[in-house]
Amino acid sequence: MFRKAKEGLEVLLVHPGGPYFRNKDNGAWTIPKGEVAEGEDLLTRARIEFEEELGIPAPTAADWIELGSVKQKGGKTVHARAFEGNLPDAFVIDSNTFDLEWPPRSGRLQQFPEIDRAEFFPLEKAREKINEAQVAFLDRLVEALPMR
Repeated sequence: MFRKAKEGLEVLLVHPGGPYFRNKDNGAWTIPKGEVAEGEDLLTRARIEFEEELGIPAPTAADWIELGSVKQKGGKTVHARAFEGNLPDAFVIDSNTFDLEWPPRSGRLQQFPEIDRAEFFPLEKAREKINEAQVAFLDRLVEALPMR
């Protein structure tokens, strides 16, 4: 999701939840994303992941912009699409959760949110915050917008 503010373009990024990302900031934020099943429609999955991570539905009639895919350092391929929009005034994250043995080797499963924060960042700040491989999505968004 992106929005056009007085100061310029802003993009919505999410911060992963859980203990591994608790104290990480720059380079840890990402676009809302998730696993795609083989043969699954990428736009359908993008809409599902947006709602699962943020707790609000992605617009159905939005004019989605295809941003292609990137391969992250760990080998995961991420596909991205963008749309113009804004979070509701009273927005509160309602993210899916995941179970993790924590502390490690403790035998105790704890539940953590998939994301713990969501925030709009000006484009240059987003370049610092986002996972390094996903910076390409920001560049592609900027390239796509003047033609729209």
